[in-house]
Amino acid sequence: MTELIDQAPLTLAAEARAALGKRNLVLIGLMGAGKSAIGRMTAQALGIPFVDSDHEIERVSRMSITDLFAAYGEAEFRALETRVIKRLLRSGPRVVSTGGGAYINENTRRNIKRGGLTVWLKADLDVLWERVSKRDTRPLLKTENPRQTLENLMNARYPIYAEADLTVMSRDVKKETMVEEVLTAITTAARKP
Repeated sequence: MTELIDQAPLTLAAEARAALGKRNLVLIGLMGAGKSAIGRMTAQALGIPFVDSDHEIERVSRMSITDLFAAYGEAEFRALETRVIKRLLRSGPRVVSTGGGAYINENTRRNIKRGGLTVWLKADLDVLWERVSKRDTRPLLKTENPRQTLENLMNARYPIYAEADLTVMSRDVKKETMVEEVLTAITTAARKP
């Protein structure tokens, strides 16, 4: 007599993890989109490591992002960022949260596309402003009109972010909801022929 063994459907996290395989999951988007917070929780759900590229840059340089910008300028910072992200993507799978400008750099974008599945956490200006205006640690917003600067960054960067494999709207909901939407986007994309 043969017993039929019911296989329970994979949980959303397990299905997303299977779809990811050995690839890295790379979160892109503007400052305040939630890349670090959502990335950390998504990595936990997937059971893989999480790394924040900005924290890794600070670790290897022994300087804060703000100090790096002040001492060396944006061009040198972006060159360091490219090298660090390229190194982070060599092994996987892991969830990598990138700085807001990382994906804009053509070399970095090429490395990211080669080394992982990209998810753009897209947010409206009001959501981003509400989040970033609470802290004074954003070098690019140290301007006379930081909200306008943020809007200008959106206008310049959103067409490039749109090249990401997947897009998930970042908005004011529970972080768990955002993680579920990221996992759902991964599994939905994997099911497409």
